Amino acid sequence: MKIDAHQHFWHYSTEEYGWIDDGMRAIRRDFLPTDLEATLRPVGVTGVVSVQARQTLEETRWLLALAEKHSIIKGVVGWLPLASPSVAEALDEFSACPVFKGVRHVVQGEPDPAFLGRALFNAGLREVTARGLVYDLLILARQLPTAVAFVDRHPKQVFVLDHIAKPVVQGSPDPAWVWNINNLARRENVYCKFSGVITEVPGWQWTPERLRPYFDVVMDAFGPKRLMFGSDWPVCLVASDYARWFGFVEQCTSGLSNGERDRLLGGTAAEAYKL
Repeated sequence: MKIDAHQHFWHYSTEEYGWIDDGMRAIRRDFLPTDLEATLRPVGVTGVVSVQARQTLEETRWLLALAEKHSIIKGVVGWLPLASPSVAEALDEFSACPVFKGVRHVVQGEPDPAFLGRALFNAGLREVTARGLVYDLLILARQLPTAVAFVDRHPKQVFVLDHIAKPVVQGSPDPAWVWNINNLARRENVYCKFSGVITEVPGWQWTPERLRPYFDVVMDAFGPKRLMFGSDWPVCLVASDYARWFGFVEQCTSGLSNGERDRLLGGTAAEAYKL
């Protein structure tokens, strides 16, 4: 089974999606399950993990409602107020739904460099751990050292690193990013998504030759047992159609065994998120 471990849905509005600037006008519209199903069918992807795009409980409930109607959604990673005293109550509500698999916070947008060290946020994550849910790490490359310290405080928590920590894809991989990725990968409770990479290329002018070294770094670090394919659809559409991105990832797996390829294209996500 092929699984896309990272995609989004939304009803577009300028107020709620102000980060979609003029250069991204191609995605200034609604993106819903019927759109995605038509996109996935030609490449044989049969399931997805739908990830939050807004930090609201309303959106988390909406994603779960979509999952009830569309079997292609195998799991939902939503947003919850982890630093709130009511987080345990919210987690109990959502974890009662079998398709609710994890939680994400947009740490990349937090101005406080010590955000992941905040006591209340860490207390909230312990509640996530207690319920056997995943935590998706959405960070920038420069935040990797603080992410390692964060992961070390929660050795029983399953983490999934989104978008290989969003390095700027320009020339050879930054040695600092390579070192930090390998350091994080030493924590066996951390998985990684090869996703969201093409939109980190300046001008979105990506080529397989430019991206392949970044795939090789995370493959060497995490291996096929902890690396998973994700599209970041529909955000990826500003730089590529879905089939081109999926085809590139498939090409990257050509030297793997059939079992390893199956892990990267679906099995790893199924294991990490208990799909």
